[in-house]
Amino acid sequence: MASDMEFEKPLLEIETKIAELMKISESGNVQCDTGIAELKRNAEALKKDIYSKLTPWQIVQIARHSARPQMKDYIAGVFENFVELHGDRLFGDDRAIIGGFAKIDKYRVMLIGHQKGKNTEENVETNFGMGSPEGYRKALRLMKLAAKFGVPVICLVDTPGAYPGAEAEARGQAEAIARNLTEMATLKTPIIVVVTGEGGSGGALGIAVGDVLVMLSNSVYSVISPEGCASILWRDGAQATRAADALKITAPALKELGVVDEIVQEPLGGAHRSPRETIAAVKESLLRHLKRLTGISSKKLVDRRYEKYAAIGRYKHR
Repeated sequence: MASDMEFEKPLLEIETKIAELMKISESGNVQCDTGIAELKRNAEALKKDIYSKLTPWQIVQIARHSARPQMKDYIAGVFENFVELHGDRLFGDDRAIIGGFAKIDKYRVMLIGHQKGKNTEENVETNFGMGSPEGYRKALRLMKLAAKFGVPVICLVDTPGAYPGAEAEARGQAEAIARNLTEMATLKTPIIVVVTGEGGSGGALGIAVGDVLVMLSNSVYSVISPEGCASILWRDGAQATRAADALKITAPALKELGVVDEIVQEPLGGAHRSPRETIAAVKESLLRHLKRLTGISSKKLVDRRYEKYAAIGRYKHR
């Protein structure tokens, strides 16, 4: 597996050697079973060592990895009968945010999420997962449709942030996100939010107000990117590592602050190394929360949602 993450390179070197030895062994010319077994043990030990002491900046890199499961991977691996709905009925259809009715086991849901790309062509099509005003208005239209039919909303968050271009601002980017926050706060149907990769700024928050906020263990959720924070505070984007430490953007830090309700543990080595297991873990979490939330009245849901967000940010006396 190719990777531009510096801290993974020693592991990749061993895995490359394993692949080479396996190819030689399969050719039948030389038996390399003993060497392969030893290298696999070394690789596993190194993987445990690397992933037991990740820094916040390294977690940011993992969260951005192009091989992590994305929206369409979750549609294929978790849901059935997905029917995509298009357009905001005002301007157009945003490919960075997609959504529609779907089924997960016995539950009919409205699924909404950011879609990035896995290659240059897909990244251009989806604008690197950066939503435009029409994307957030489409998301809100679908949420209201879900409330009308009494089905829960599931939002999968994975974006560096909302698109900051002049044309997006001209079409009301800030207003669209602000309206989503207001409407989601009182939406009379369950809302489950899962941060699957990078949850950046208002672009993430625009579909992330819910009854439950779940994060994958190597995902990040932040008011601003580390690079953006470093540019503002120190006038130096190269200070991103320092900013990542200060921002408290990792799942454990946010769980301690009361922002996150649950952390879904990724397989050792990250979701990019074990997509299927990661997708299965997310499905298990979603089903558990759906079972609990679908039995709660809409009034109680809205009241609890208000209390949840009102409590975030309070000081605790030690």
